Amino acid sequence: MLGYNDLVTETENYVRTLFKQLYQVNLVYHNIEHTETVVQHVRQLASYYNLPEKDVADLTIAAWFHDTGHLVTEPPLHEEKSIAFMQEFIKSRVDDQELVNRITRLIYITKFPPAPKTLQEMIICDADTWHFGLDDFKKTNKAVKKELILRNMNTMVMDWEKNSLALLKKHQFFTSYCIEVLQKGKEKNIRRLQKKINKLVGVNASKTLMDPEDAKEDKDNKRKNSLVTRGIQTMLRLTSENHVELSNMADGKASILISVNAIIISVILSVLIRRIEVETHLTIPTFVFLASSLATIIIAILATRPKISQGNFSREDILNKNTNLLFFGNFYKTKVTEYKWAMNTMMRDPDYLYSTLIMDIHQLGVVLARKYRLIRLAYTVFMIGLFVSVIAFIIAIMLHTPQQPVIEAPAASPYR
Repeated sequence: MLGYNDLVTETENYVRTLFKQLYQVNLVYHNIEHTETVVQHVRQLASYYNLPEKDVADLTIAAWFHDTGHLVTEPPLHEEKSIAFMQEFIKSRVDDQELVNRITRLIYITKFPPAPKTLQEMIICDADTWHFGLDDFKKTNKAVKKELILRNMNTMVMDWEKNSLALLKKHQFFTSYCIEVLQKGKEKNIRRLQKKINKLVGVNASKTLMDPEDAKEDKDNKRKNSLVTRGIQTMLRLTSENHVELSNMADGKASILISVNAIIISVILSVLIRRIEVETHLTIPTFVFLASSLATIIIAILATRPKISQGNFSREDILNKNTNLLFFGNFYKTKVTEYKWAMNTMMRDPDYLYSTLIMDIHQLGVVLARKYRLIRLAYTVFMIGLFVSVIAFIIAIMLHTPQQPVIEAPAASPYR
């Protein structure tokens, strides 16, 4: 059976031969040079994340095959044909359906828009769009446009700059490495495209020629949108601050209960317990008082006792928007690089950002409800216990009949 390295070597030779035999002069961008670049970046990322040999082999084979479909079919269907090429090759070399399935998933995940869930899937997606964050994006973007024209797909190049800008804005890097290394470059390319579009459509001229009524309406709409956005942000901030303040108040109330009842218990243990030996009728009221104070302290402690979550999350949780990254209990065990990636992902997605803020407020409300429910119970127990204890002391004292001391008569003197 072929080893991983041998299989990767044979894959490289097969794909290079495939590009020579099915050479297409119109493949200006999706050619063997692009494939070699993707393979190089896949290996770079796999090395950075220290992936095992099997995973590196899967990624490398997928990278070699991922664009072979362009040799025989149109761009929208090229992933399926690439997978067919790969499956035919792998099955002719090894009998390993699981290997075929793994590489199939890696090739298919590059179909735009990608939604990778594993680190391997994120690596091949980032390797395939690496050029989005490079200074020569202008060059590669022109190559893609030229290729589409040569392939008689002129409708796809209409409003090319606008479509390219929309693509860059919709695109995201998934690995923390690419976010750190390429994100700024991509943002720079976005600004360049925007500047070029503004120059093409003549934004300044259109503003000058705009009808005064339309300009006023546009300005009013922008002001209203700005006010709505600021109003939402203010509402979320105030609601969160109010929840935190209420939580502090709850902790203060619990602290008062704990302190007062601790003093009561210390007095009972140091004074009344000693008196029970003499005043036995005070036994029941004393223990009722002691039990109510102890129960109150326990409930108050339960109200303030912190609850810690598991402390980590998966990338699948972030991509599915299932984790509140604003609560420390969800990330304190996570590596800082993973947390930075997750936060960057969230901040680039306004819906995820606002939903996280709303989720955080909801979680604060759940915690508050539990705290106030327990504190209310603690105050109720303390109030009832105090009342019952006082009544018990009154009854015990009223029903108690003091015993008169017995005075013995003096003995008769023998001299009488």
